[in-house]
Amino acid sequence: MRAWELNDSDTGGLHLIEAPDPQLRPGAAVVDVLAVHVPAYTAVLTTGLRGHVPTPLILGTGGVGRVRAVAPDVFGLHLDDVVLNAGLLRSSDITDQEEFILSWTGIGGRGERTADIARMQEVWRDGTFAERAVLPAQVLVRLPGAQDDPRPERLAVLPWLSIAAEALVRGEQQPGDVVAVLGATGQLGGAAVLMALARGASRVVAVGRDRVALERLAGLDPRVTVVALGGDRVQDAAAVRAAGEPDLVLDTLGATDSAEPTLTGFDSLRPGGTLVLVGGVRHDLALPYGHLMRRRLSVRGSWMARPETVSGVWRLVRSGTVDLDQVTVRTVGLHDPAAALKLAADTGGLDFVVLLPSAL
Repeated sequence: MRAWELNDSDTGGLHLIEAPDPQLRPGAAVVDVLAVHVPAYTAVLTTGLRGHVPTPLILGTGGVGRVRAVAPDVFGLHLDDVVLNAGLLRSSDITDQEEFILSWTGIGGRGERTADIARMQEVWRDGTFAERAVLPAQVLVRLPGAQDDPRPERLAVLPWLSIAAEALVRGEQQPGDVVAVLGATGQLGGAAVLMALARGASRVVAVGRDRVALERLAGLDPRVTVVALGGDRVQDAAAVRAAGEPDLVLDTLGATDSAEPTLTGFDSLRPGGTLVLVGGVRHDLALPYGHLMRRRLSVRGSWMARPETVSGVWRLVRSGTVDLDQVTVRTVGLHDPAAALKLAADTGGLDFVVLLPSAL
């Protein structure tokens, strides 16, 4: 089969290779990969700047596939099921559970590459940037009815919708809440806007810098109000509050020069509100003790998505509550990984680059 292999994370060595067919193993299933999102930051990941992965490695997390083989000790998965790779693999110890993102960077919990994490990464090295993959059953979520979807490329955005939905669950979003999304012009931010609307927000305040992308978000639904960040924390927070004092703020920002945009969201919260951190900001936050206490604010973290959340998102999509036609999908094949990664790096907001491994 063909696959994209990362063979040296220090030099960005992502190459198209001919790899042996993945072999079924206990606790796993082999899937034909139908479609998988290529995140905008994938090229950066291949340089080693976003964390360590063992190499050589077939890269790729997320995606949807069709089951072609199931291990005898796996129950609930069947041949020809369409499944989503939720990506987060957990250890068996529930008292001190460790987790990491399969065939990708990202370690949960304390973020430490322990001996168990290193061993899990060594054992499971088959990513979804490939025609086929052997994946632990633990990360696979059935998508009932997806077998009949004529456009599987759209389903590749489900993992991002699920990550956004998990953050809204962590923030305890209620119908009628006002939700502000920081970094709404990014891919995770755009997904968060869609999911907040689908979960019954009375208003979604989309906050970002890209005015063209903000205009597109404003056209999604009359409930969307946009705020363009100007760079002044006090003024930006006032603008967000004027657009709708949020019950819940989702920080979906990626790499930023400072923590000020995140703190803008904190400042804009109504009393009793919640800030959920789900993005890629690399700065520590200096939060005012008195404000947290007197305004009874909450700050929570959210990472990846539980299978239950993935299933809930699929039900919203299947019912039409979430319209995947609001997302623009640009498809690529396996033949030119460098070009695909460059296209992905230039794509954001509600535009997604999706790899179709079977495409020539």
